[in-house]
Amino acid sequence: MLPLLALAACNGGGDSVPTSATPVAKATPPAGKQWVDVVAKTPEGGFRQGNPDAPIKLVEYGSRTCPTCGRFALEGVEPLRAQFISTGQVSYEFRDFPLHGAPDFALALLNQCVGVDAFFPMLDRMFANQGNFLDKQQKVPEATLQQIQGMAPQQAAIAFADAVGMVDFVKQNGLPEAKARQCLADQATLKAIGDVYADGANNRGVTGTPSFFVNGNAVDGPSWKDVETALRAAGAR
Repeated sequence: MLPLLALAACNGGGDSVPTSATPVAKATPPAGKQWVDVVAKTPEGGFRQGNPDAPIKLVEYGSRTCPTCGRFALEGVEPLRAQFISTGQVSYEFRDFPLHGAPDFALALLNQCVGVDAFFPMLDRMFANQGNFLDKQQKVPEATLQQIQGMAPQQAAIAFADAVGMVDFVKQNGLPEAKARQCLADQATLKAIGDVYADGANNRGVTGTPSFFVNGNAVDGPSWKDVETALRAAGAR
């Protein structure tokens, strides 16, 4: 069952990542590119940035309305890219975990609407604007929230996108309104996002956001410091 307006708190955690005494080698990116420019959609339904053959694979299950995820985006993404992804040692995959229901589904649908190459720039902008989204969400009348809560997931995502100004936001960031609304109504993408959520919850032990994994091992904590420690323990230098 997909969440609609879940009230669960954002949190992450899990078993510690085992250490490695052997530093992994750096890799040269394809001619004319940097590793941060190499982006692909994965078979697991996420979006991966960096060397597809990186020996250290970082996966985040994240929610765009989760303040802890927003803090990681603010504090961790830049050094992650500069220190680890750019060397070809680490790849970074973001998988949607729409913990808070309709708001997360709406933003995820709009983010995926821009296509693979523009996915991470739009993700960065969404996290940078998170405070505005949350402020507007707090101002949505209770009656409107209750009405949205009674809708099917697809209609709820569309209603929330309009109520919180998400369509206007993506328009201002280069996505035409007609295409945005078409993507919000895309049942196949909604199901795919729900499948990623279900796989994380049912098969990978994800209970909150952000949840990080390094080479399949859960990182013990949601902060950039926790992730950096795990990456270095796995051999990143």
